[in-house]
Amino acid sequence: MTHNPPKVLVFAGSAREGSLNKQLAQLATRRIEALGGQATFIDLKDYPCPLFDEDIEAQGMPENVQKLRALLAEHQAVFIASPEYNGFITPLLKNTLDWLSRPYGDTPGLGLFAGKWAALVAASPGGLGGIRAMPLGQQLLANLSLTVLPQPLSLPQAGSAFTDGGTLKDEATASKLDALCQRLVDRLAQTHR
Repeated sequence: MTHNPPKVLVFAGSAREGSLNKQLAQLATRRIEALGGQATFIDLKDYPCPLFDEDIEAQGMPENVQKLRALLAEHQAVFIASPEYNGFITPLLKNTLDWLSRPYGDTPGLGLFAGKWAALVAASPGGLGGIRAMPLGQQLLANLSLTVLPQPLSLPQAGSAFTDGGTLKDEATASKLDALCQRLVDRLAQTHR
């Protein structure tokens, strides 16, 4: 019996068309693939969900939440690029994770996250690179029962950090991203033999 290699679901906590975090997430997807992993990039703009509300939930799980749940169920890790809004993670990211953490059908609350890994990165046009929101994002992911990789990547001055081809201009930063992606691929390979 052959096992499919573990898969990483990659997305950004931003829906904006020109999002720097989407750029970083798309680059991470390519790097994970190049380093021997399987990665799926999704754009949360394609899965609009209402603001979490138990009254809405009581009427039936929204269709886009069901689609996201199905995607998450097929992957063994998440790789998230999150902007920072007022020193915090984005409402889009929080809302998405809130919906995904709900019990549904035969799956208990947090059931979709159990035993999975997470990696977190952040990009910002400013000098801090989203670093203030990082510990909050890590805490939320850990609260969801995900095992969060240490040493997340922060990308300051992200507006000028990318080449026209979508790679990182700074070699040291590119190496840090590769190291994070490689650690995630290695962890998945160890735990899903």
